[in-house]
Amino acid sequence: MTGIASSFAPALPEGAIPAATLVIMRPSAGGGPDEILMVKRSSNMAFAAGAVVFPGGRIDPDDFTVAQRHGFAEGDADGAARVAALRETLEETGLAVGWPSLSEHDSSDVRRALLGGELLSDILAARNDRVALDALVPFARWCPNFKEARTFDTRFYAVSAPPHGHELTVEEAEHSHIFWASAKGTLAMADAGEISIIFPTRRNLERLSQANDFEEFSLHAGQFPVELVTPWIEERDGRPYLCIPDHLGYPVTREAFDRVRRG
Repeated sequence: MTGIASSFAPALPEGAIPAATLVIMRPSAGGGPDEILMVKRSSNMAFAAGAVVFPGGRIDPDDFTVAQRHGFAEGDADGAARVAALRETLEETGLAVGWPSLSEHDSSDVRRALLGGELLSDILAARNDRVALDALVPFARWCPNFKEARTFDTRFYAVSAPPHGHELTVEEAEHSHIFWASAKGTLAMADAGEISIIFPTRRNLERLSQANDFEEFSLHAGQFPVELVTPWIEERDGRPYLCIPDHLGYPVTREAFDRVRRG
C-alpha cells in the first residue's frame, strides 16, 4: 500500500515563513534521466543542517515588488515565490535562471550585488531587464509542522536549466557543496548513506524520478493540484508513520517515523 488518503484540509501552521524552492533540470551528458541541481546545507544552519536540498529560500518583501512589476497582483504569493526562487538560486549557486538577457559575465556582478544587500527590483530597473517568471512550473507546496527551529511554507517550482559555461559555486554562509545528479541518483546516494535528505526532499525526489526529463515532468505536474502538504502521524500495525495525501502525484505517501529525517 503506497497511499493514505487525507480526510482533512490542513491549516497553515502559525508563524510559518513563506519560502520558495527551485528544481532545475538539465539533460544528462551521458543520456538517461535529466539531472537536477542540488546543494548541501552547511552543518551550522538552524534548519536542515547538513542536508542536501534544492536551491531556494525565504520570500523577501522586494520579491512582491518585482512580481507586481511583472503583472502579478499586489501581494500575490505565487508571483513573489517565483521571484524568490530565481533570486535565491542566483545568490546560492551563481546560476541565473529565468533571466535570458543577463550574460554570464554580468551574472557574477549581479550575484555579488544581491549578496551585498542590493534589491533585485533596483537591479532590474537599472538594467531595464525583466525575468521570465512564466518559465517556472509550479508543482507542490509543503509546510511540515514538526516544531523544529523554523517552519517554512515552501512553494516548489521546476524549470529547465539555462545554458551556461561558468562553474557554479555555493554561497558559503549557507551551503558547502553543489552537484548535479538525477533524482534516482540522489535517492541512491541517500540510501547508501553518502548524503542526508529530509522528508519533503525525499518525497519530491521520488515524484521527480517518475519522469525522464523536464518536459515529461511538466506534463505530470499539470495533472495534479498544488495543495498545501502538511504531513501527519498515523499508526499502522502498532508503528507510527509520517503520512502525506495520496492524490497529489507522489508514489510514496508514508514512511516509518523512526526513519524520517524531518528538518
